[in-house]
Amino acid sequence: MQTLLDDITAAMAKETERGKVADYIPELAHVDPQQFGIALATVDGQHYSAGSATTPFSIQSISKVFTLTIALGKLGDGLWANVGREPSGDPFNSIVQLEHEGGKPRNPFINAGAIAVVDAIMMGHAPKETLAEILSFVRYIADDERICFDAKVAASEMAHRDRNASLAHFMKAFGRLRHDVDKVLGTYFHQCAIAMSCEQLAHAGLFLASDGVNKPSGLRVVSPQRARRINSLMMMCGHYDASGEFAFRVGLPGKSGVGGGILAIAPGHGAIAVWSPGLDEQGNSLLGVKALEMFAQRTQWSVFGH
Repeated sequence: MQTLLDDITAAMAKETERGKVADYIPELAHVDPQQFGIALATVDGQHYSAGSATTPFSIQSISKVFTLTIALGKLGDGLWANVGREPSGDPFNSIVQLEHEGGKPRNPFINAGAIAVVDAIMMGHAPKETLAEILSFVRYIADDERICFDAKVAASEMAHRDRNASLAHFMKAFGRLRHDVDKVLGTYFHQCAIAMSCEQLAHAGLFLASDGVNKPSGLRVVSPQRARRINSLMMMCGHYDASGEFAFRVGLPGKSGVGGGILAIAPGHGAIAVWSPGLDEQGNSLLGVKALEMFAQRTQWSVFGH
């Protein structure tokens, strides 16, 4: 496995087209697009990494997997009253479907859906308490107390919040949000500004590869059924309007973020995290997708069989 990760890293270093960093969040515009990291955490407790795998980056929308897990733990199937489970087929920050569908977001991984999930988690608590809960959960599943919020990224997102604010106010007008919009958005932006490395991210995702059990501690995070359902949502909706393309090329559940990271789950095998800041037109890491496609081809790990 170490040889494979080294081979992938060497192949990605030769790529000349690296995508474009998410410059609409000014703090992310400064990130060096030449960086690439990859890490693998296996269900039997092995860890492998290559490239810039220990460099922290803003996980952005990958955090939506973790807040969805928290929300399902609190509300169970009650969460689906205000959030759907279908692919959107539209950009992650589109407002079009919200108008046609009564302010109910298509799924928890587009921006509107993730904002609704944060609102559900808050349940009358102050933003500071909710953020402490989110950070505590991520540190727990990653088994790493060093993980923290990047305050500069959160502030940058808050200062350029107009599109997300419009989504939130639209949902509020339809009665889909219960809390103050600015408090929900502040919580959401901090959630997206969690900084993690590929190594930390792969470890954090491991419970989804092992029927909901946090390895190697052996503590159960979610039930096997819930782990499968989270994975299914990642497969259908984890890469926005390129989710079908990712399933076609990689064949694994995955969740991307505009910070350039992707978390992919190989059930029964392990969790893979890749990071390369340059994005394609759909907002997914250009080299990250290529790297995971190469990984899946070499390992033959796929939910669709060999």
